[in-house]
Amino acid sequence: MQLTKDIFHIGVNDHEIDLFEGQYVVPNGMAYNSYLIRDEKVAVMDTVDRRFTHEWLDNLEKALDGRKPDYLIVQHMEPDHSANVVRFAETYPAATIVASAKAFTMMRQFFGTDFADRRLVVGDRDTLPLGRHTLTFLSAPMVHWPEVLVTYDAADKTLFSADAFGKFGALDVQEDWACEARRYYVGIVGKYGAQVQALLKKAAELDIEKICPLHGPVLTENLPYYLNLYRIWSSYGVESDGVVIAYTSVYGGTKRAVELLAEKLQANGCPKVVVNDLARMDMAEAVEDAFRYGRLVLATTTYNADVFPFMREFIRHLTERGLRNKTIGMIENGSWAPQAIRTMKQMLEGCQNLTYTENNVRILSALNEDSRAQLDALADELCRDYLEQRSETAHKNDLTALFNIGYGLYVVTCHDGKKDNGLIVNTVSQVTNTPNRVAVCINKQNYSHHVIKQTGIMNVNCLSVEAPFSVFETFGFQSGRQVDKFAGTEPLRSDNGLAFLPRYINALLSLKVEQYVDLDTHGMFICSVTEARVLSDRETMTYTYYQNHVKPKPQTEGKKGYVCKICGYVYEGDELPEDFVCPLCKHGAADFEPITG
Repeated sequence: MQLTKDIFHIGVNDHEIDLFEGQYVVPNGMAYNSYLIRDEKVAVMDTVDRRFTHEWLDNLEKALDGRKPDYLIVQHMEPDHSANVVRFAETYPAATIVASAKAFTMMRQFFGTDFADRRLVVGDRDTLPLGRHTLTFLSAPMVHWPEVLVTYDAADKTLFSADAFGKFGALDVQEDWACEARRYYVGIVGKYGAQVQALLKKAAELDIEKICPLHGPVLTENLPYYLNLYRIWSSYGVESDGVVIAYTSVYGGTKRAVELLAEKLQANGCPKVVVNDLARMDMAEAVEDAFRYGRLVLATTTYNADVFPFMREFIRHLTERGLRNKTIGMIENGSWAPQAIRTMKQMLEGCQNLTYTENNVRILSALNEDSRAQLDALADELCRDYLEQRSETAHKNDLTALFNIGYGLYVVTCHDGKKDNGLIVNTVSQVTNTPNRVAVCINKQNYSHHVIKQTGIMNVNCLSVEAPFSVFETFGFQSGRQVDKFAGTEPLRSDNGLAFLPRYINALLSLKVEQYVDLDTHGMFICSVTEARVLSDRETMTYTYYQNHVKPKPQTEGKKGYVCKICGYVYEGDELPEDFVCPLCKHGAADFEPITG
């Protein structure tokens, strides 16, 4: 398969496999991708699984069209990609093997040789000229093995991404990318979110038009969609609104409670309710759902003074993959000494940023009036923000929303007549309460200042501590004049017609500008409150919390140069140009500081 003038796909499809890595069900098989770059020098990108040696060598020979390869680049040493390194070396004895130092160590472990007489060791930012194409190697440790490299070709703007952006399924089967890519990511890469975030930061510096992974299709269209999903997954954010109920049931009592809860959640406006019987479904699918949605209900029986085995296995999968940033509700059932809730909370103690519902459910053998009331309370708590998001059920004059204003961080949304816009601000304050007046200060250089001064209306979204860094990247690191910050989303709307965020906020204020004060570099909008909703009891995101817990820590160890105070981007060099602009957050040299220590 020819991808560009010089790049060819020479991989294979596997429909013989039933379990990938011995545990993941793959009904549509797997693809083992390998690529060839034909230039003045010829480079082969990775090999395939050992069961397809001859098919791969046939594909390679055909793509070579009579030429000989100069290089074999080994990005990843997992055997489904490296199994034919020795066979390649025997077939093409003049070719050089290119890999990271750790990969050559693994080659000695796997093959008994590290090709000392014909190897080229490369590391982060090293380059390999082929002619028109020059390959740049980027280290990607623990995505998802420590030796991994990804490779960027500037000529065809192609990123060879190793296992990143891969999915289950052979290439000759049509299926939804996100579903199988999500299951693949959560199961195989999910534990290494921080490392994926580091790789995404490197990728943000590149002009990418094509992504060539080692599993799954070559991605050529709508790349922001795939990149955004990886940002959500790797930051353990919420991809889809809704509630997942994962349960086990012995004699049906817990199952009846789960079915009743699902009905109540749907009646309360929950946009999606997913019910998973852990004893009867693919465990990887259940784990995928737990990471996809922001709310999870665990329902099980007390069993041998513990929890039912399938629930224990499920929670083990969650903790192994670093579950975090979720709201957790619980249902326990027992005829004597029920203690499943206590046990499950103990199992989850190592997980970060879990919020437990105030209302849980205890069933003593069978549902009764008390446990049914507890189900009602749990459903109401889980759906509070969904009820407030819907115009017909929202309490639109809840002025306790003003209590969520502090020295926090907010997304201010507006509309320029063509598209929605939003920006991050930290200057919102209540100035009077009779009548209620709120002041919002915005830098005049921001496009939103121009829009709000023309339209006279805005929404203030009070961010809660669950907001991930991706929210700040979207609304703080780019201008609404150049980009559509709500692209690919269906925003919710308040009565003034403006967008508000469907998640990560605890309150919403719709404001009408009553007075404008010119503050030189900034403008202050004095506003009346036309609508106020409280969506959750989550704590408001403060600037200090953002700095300490949300903003990624810059990777400065062993580096010399300057670091961006806004997003943590590292510029390596003795002098920072005065006109330098951060490639991530677009802030200028004034927002950089020297790396010390």
